[in-house]
Amino acid sequence: MAARKRSYSAMADINITSLVDVTLTLLIIFMLTAPYIQGGVEVNLPEAATRNVVVKEGPVITITNNRQVFFQEQAVEISDLGMMLAPFEEDKEEVPVYLRSDEEVPYGFVLKVMAAIEVEGFLNLSLVTDQPVIEQ
Repeated sequence: MAARKRSYSAMADINITSLVDVTLTLLIIFMLTAPYIQGGVEVNLPEAATRNVVVKEGPVITITNNRQVFFQEQAVEISDLGMMLAPFEEDKEEVPVYLRSDEEVPYGFVLKVMAAIEVEGFLNLSLVTDQPVIEQ
């Protein structure tokens, strides 16, 4: 049997079609999943005109319209807020605590949550609102 001699030549062009396909597929995946990554507890914040302030990092406490309290995104009881705020105890006079409340929640319940935060010594409490749309 005679062995056949095959000649292979080097390919001078780079085929980037598959690279573009993978890149576009990843782009579409990230575009579809990005809105879900933001997370957070959905509440209908009241609109109010406020002054512009410098926003610092701090814990966020949210009250939903059915009076459920969340610390960051974890459901908690009002009595447990002190335990959840414990990691911020060291800088409690400087760390801002942000309170987000649905506009349908009674004022008295919001005051109970505010009092639970202030009892722990956190005096820098900020109420979060939606900024009204200013039409020109």
